[in-house]
Amino acid sequence: MSNENYTGVTTGTIATACSLAAIDAILDSQDIVCVRVKTPKKELDILIDDCRKLSSNSAIAVAHKNPYNDPDVTVNLDIIANVELIDFSEKKVIITGGEGVGIITKPGLQIPVGDYAINPVPRKMIVKNLEDKVPEGKSAKVTISIPKGREIARKTMNPKLGIVDGISVLGTTGIARSMSSEAYKNSIVKQIDVAIASNIDDLVFVPGNIGEKLALKRLNVNKEQIIQTGNYVGFMFEEAKKRGIDKFTFFGHIGKLIKVAGGIFNTKHAVADGRREIMITHAAICGAEKEILEQLYDSATTDDMLDILNEINLQNDVANSIATAIKQRCNQRFELELDVILVDMEGNYLNNNMEGFL
Repeated sequence: MSNENYTGVTTGTIATACSLAAIDAILDSQDIVCVRVKTPKKELDILIDDCRKLSSNSAIAVAHKNPYNDPDVTVNLDIIANVELIDFSEKKVIITGGEGVGIITKPGLQIPVGDYAINPVPRKMIVKNLEDKVPEGKSAKVTISIPKGREIARKTMNPKLGIVDGISVLGTTGIARSMSSEAYKNSIVKQIDVAIASNIDDLVFVPGNIGEKLALKRLNVNKEQIIQTGNYVGFMFEEAKKRGIDKFTFFGHIGKLIKVAGGIFNTKHAVADGRREIMITHAAICGAEKEILEQLYDSATTDDMLDILNEINLQNDVANSIATAIKQRCNQRFELELDVILVDMEGNYLNNNMEGFL
């Protein structure tokens, strides 16, 4: 199978391609159907969906990211660049955002508060590809717009990071790789940077959206205090430690957090499970008979196991044992002091060896 199915291009590359097509249309007085973009990795030929000269000194171009083997919410999304040649103004290429490009409202990101969420590498790419084409005595004002950006932003991490009114123009190499764990990690770790820059204390780490909703329901916290780890618990804990965060609360459904008790710090099901085995181990430590252990082994879900333990009044003891194991694992690996709170799907507390926000 061709590797081409597993790579695409970034929003930054498309924004650069549209900017390049628009300035070419101004200078050459013709519509552009394809441009060659210089990226940090290599040169790429990008098709342009539409390119029109608007006046003697302005043009507009539209292109989209072709689908590739990745659940990328920006695939097939129109990205537009409007380029206008103006009298020279400090820089040869001036970059700004328009409709659907997010605006930074919190510190801690690569772009300052109040500016458009067009990341440094895409900005450099636009400048590098355009600066030699800008006529002497002129500046190229480039406005990037993404008409459906506001709508798509709800499916991204942007609202949590304080990026409002649209999506971000991203990319570090110009090339997007299928199922890129690196790109995902880069997006979620920004939550920690924003919290630190905003001087937010008493952080609560949760696995995902469900954990966040339950934490807001049960704890005396606000959204700004909550950090989602996704499946990359170990990565997020390590990054927190690197940034000087030594203590926080780890909150979530026992079915997710229990894996950490077994030393599983990537909680994606396809990577590792072990929930059943970990539950059985702690049930045995707490005195469960062989018959109960066999019932646990035959259970399909963590909730089913909790029901079995509840019938013999061991649920709380087992939850306390698991929470202690999670603390120990995290202290051994990251030297972190955690307050662990295990809950069921309704947000009911399962362990009582906890402090913090209760």
